[in-house]
Amino acid sequence: MAIDVLIAEDEPSILEALSFVLQRAGWNIGAVMDGEAVMEAVRNFQPRVLILDIMMPKRSGFEVLKQIRAEPTMRGLPVLVLTAKGQQQDRRVAEQLGADSFLTKPYANADVVNSIRLLLDRPASGAA
Repeated sequence: MAIDVLIAEDEPSILEALSFVLQRAGWNIGAVMDGEAVMEAVRNFQPRVLILDIMMPKRSGFEVLKQIRAEPTMRGLPVLVLTAKGQQQDRRVAEQLGADSFLTKPYANADVVNSIRLLLDRPASGAA
């Protein structure tokens, strides 16, 4: 089954809530719970969008994002950073590393759905 949205989130209750909301919106969901599993899941499932938490075990979301943007086959993957680290500095770092969108926790379900729709509706980008 094709994965529309891969969620990288280590908090089970947030992961469950996001999965429910996004499935209800009509997308197929995949999930990983640590930073090391993200790269393998992106390679295996080739999701259309990645929702990436910053604070995860084994590897931070920033490290993951940096690696995704460095790999030509993954460079165009839209990434929504969804994190409790909402300080301006974190947003700036995420943008510098190539995040396409940024939301802080707590979030409104509608904001997540709308952000994903915007990322899916934009023209596919080539090498960034």
